[in-house]
Amino acid sequence: MNCDVLRCPVCGGALAQADRSLRCGAGHCFDLAKEGYVNLLTGSRPGDATGDSKEAARFRRDFLNKGYYAPLRDALTARFAGRSGRLLDLCCGEGYYTAALGSLPGLEVWGFDLAREMVRLAAKRNTALTLFVANLARIPVENGAFDWATLLFAPFQEKELLRVLKPGGRLTLVIPGRRHLYGLKQAVYDKPYENDEALPPTERLRLLGTEKLSARITLQSREDIRAVFRMTPYYYRTSPADRAKLERFGTLDTEIEFLFAEYEAPADKEAQTVIF
Repeated sequence: MNCDVLRCPVCGGALAQADRSLRCGAGHCFDLAKEGYVNLLTGSRPGDATGDSKEAARFRRDFLNKGYYAPLRDALTARFAGRSGRLLDLCCGEGYYTAALGSLPGLEVWGFDLAREMVRLAAKRNTALTLFVANLARIPVENGAFDWATLLFAPFQEKELLRVLKPGGRLTLVIPGRRHLYGLKQAVYDKPYENDEALPPTERLRLLGTEKLSARITLQSREDIRAVFRMTPYYYRTSPADRAKLERFGTLDTEIEFLFAEYEAPADKEAQTVIF
């Protein structure tokens, strides 16, 4: 496993591989899983009790494997084609997009997620990836380690992004577009609403520009309709009666829409004051 920029989550020391473990100079030890990733979460909770459940990870994998979000995957890889350097996919999930990025020549792709099952599944997608389990609020990597970062549908932590990016490094953020899954909302809600497309406020990261990606898909089964709805944040805010409306549909046409935003970290290293 490539661990040259990983840091011990306990003391912050550099990690080195010894057999099937990573160790720091202070003696803290983290075992490598058989799939090749490492769990760098600390605390008393079991590894599978953090982040998404095994069930959620697997139905997400199965849904994405059917290609419904291939337009987003292809647009993302097209943006990075021809780029080189080290890239960190933050909150990488089960690795659908991470694995595609990892197939591009010239990029060294790393990824992490809070859920161990997500990372395990990502490791199965592409063995060339460097993957670890960690918390977005405190990523156990060296300061300024990455030329590029991607953040898809995940919380925005500007201080950590500034810390892990090199001076002048770039972040590609993806959020749902205004009409994303609007057909699904029409099937569920009496008064469907559009997304607000609000980008997170930033203090030091400079927005370079935005780009919209739109497409239409046809969900081919009730299972796929349920799966994509469960992948949305509004699933948990929807009443059981409204959720049940989806059972009327065997197939469902809907728009998918995504907003890309690219940011640049300050060029001055002194501006990146947060230390792991």
